[in-house]
Amino acid sequence: MISTEGVLVGVDGCKAGWIAVRCAPGAVPSLEVFASFAALLAANPDNAVVAVDMPIGLPEFSSKSGRGPEALVRPLLGPRQSSVFSIPSRSALYADTSEFTTIEAWYAAHIRASEVARTTSDPPRGVSIQAFGIFSKIREIDALLIARPDLRGRVFESHPEVAFCRLNDDQAMRLPKKIKGSINPAGMAERKALLCRHGYDMAFLDQAPPRGAAADDFLDAAAMMLIAGRIANGKARPFPSPPLVDGFGIPVAIWA
Repeated sequence: MISTEGVLVGVDGCKAGWIAVRCAPGAVPSLEVFASFAALLAANPDNAVVAVDMPIGLPEFSSKSGRGPEALVRPLLGPRQSSVFSIPSRSALYADTSEFTTIEAWYAAHIRASEVARTTSDPPRGVSIQAFGIFSKIREIDALLIARPDLRGRVFESHPEVAFCRLNDDQAMRLPKKIKGSINPAGMAERKALLCRHGYDMAFLDQAPPRGAAADDFLDAAAMMLIAGRIANGKARPFPSPPLVDGFGIPVAIWA
């Protein structure tokens, strides 16, 4: 049983939208997929603490190490630090907001975003395919936090590998979750064992993820929920401390 005084929600992006692990006081964790982040928020009480694996707060100009949080957490992760990638400027993220109907349109939009990113970074740097793949989800949360400043005190950015490290007495995971794009069972087992030490039941973690979500998305969301609990009880640390703020006043920090 995971002890909580309020509703905690851990979230990761997935193919179908957003996968969320939720825990209310006195209840066992539950698992659900939402098509939009707004729908996820609407399904939870206004005082729920939400930790999400998605960059929050965007730079107007990108430096070599990223927004700031990335440079602080990478040294904690050893061989897992490649999982933390830099986020380009706000203008690069909004360079093309089209709904892509063909793979050619998708690649063309990636090229446009990279062109803008190079003009708003020092040294000039394009956009990785990995980062571009989550642009729409970054914009989704960004738009909500611009429109609803009240969310900024209860929706927090985290990062799974930073979370696992902090939950493991500041020791990074030894094994990767994936090898060459495929799930690594040993890496998944290492993380499940850690999550169980923090209150999860293995039967819950062993269940198949919902349609539209992957097994690693599920574990990442489970880790995010524990970070939501650490934030709620004051044990989490922001990187940096205190958090930075972007041009819209949105806090910029990775919490864990």
